[in-house]
Amino acid sequence: MKLKAACSISITAVSDCPMIAMLRPRSGLTQWVVSERYDLQPWVPVDEYVDNYGNLCQRLIVPQGQMHIRVEVTMEVEDHIAVAHDAPHTPITDLPAEVLHYLLQSRYCPSDKMLQKALAVVGTTPPGYAQVETIRAWIHQNLQYRYGVSSATTDALDTLDHGAGVCRDFAHVGIALCRSLQIPARMVVGYLHGLKPMDLHAWFEAFVGGRWYAFDATQDEPRGGRIVLAYGHDAADVAFISDYGLQPLQMDDMRVEVTAVDAAPPESEPFEKHDKAH
Repeated sequence: MKLKAACSISITAVSDCPMIAMLRPRSGLTQWVVSERYDLQPWVPVDEYVDNYGNLCQRLIVPQGQMHIRVEVTMEVEDHIAVAHDAPHTPITDLPAEVLHYLLQSRYCPSDKMLQKALAVVGTTPPGYAQVETIRAWIHQNLQYRYGVSSATTDALDTLDHGAGVCRDFAHVGIALCRSLQIPARMVVGYLHGLKPMDLHAWFEAFVGGRWYAFDATQDEPRGGRIVLAYGHDAADVAFISDYGLQPLQMDDMRVEVTAVDAAPPESEPFEKHDKAH
């Protein structure tokens, strides 16, 4: 499946502000960058590096005033995400060394406090993929997708208390419940074709059966058409913009578009306003 994705951002800086962005996807086994365009207005020097999770990070200084950032990519991605209901739990002794840190609790995923909740959710479900899918389905059925409930400090326990949240909150709950069962889990952010309303999206992956599998608790069934931008322990590791000025950047506008290449033109304008709570 070939997708074209675009993200347009307008930000304002009160004074020159150092910033790190994660807006460029990388090629890999499940996705391939066919073409891309990265435009800054006004143009400033950009230093790019790869972080500890393998994400491409763009480091720059936003000058005082307004800046417009637009990223466009054309990607080959999987039509369907992999599903393996019989994939077993991978014993800790068999986990690759680079996966072990995804067993640890993190800022938004206090898995060390969630074992009893996880056991109640999975019940007698066999360890492995089936447990993770049970967790995903439980979140989808029991938490309401609603804006305005969560904030930048909301963790998985808060989301369970609220009974609602947005995609990042659903992912945090799934990650924390998996880790409490000694299943490595990580956060993923990127694009999802057909997402409504269109926006940057978050889901999670769990390591079972010797590999990573994707799970999205906001959807009622497995869906492909995903472009990964970044991986991390939780939202703290995968922010698409992190600023480090004395005064924070102001987000003026953000618009996201994902279309299938060679598909029929959409009936309405593909851009949707960004909701900062997402």
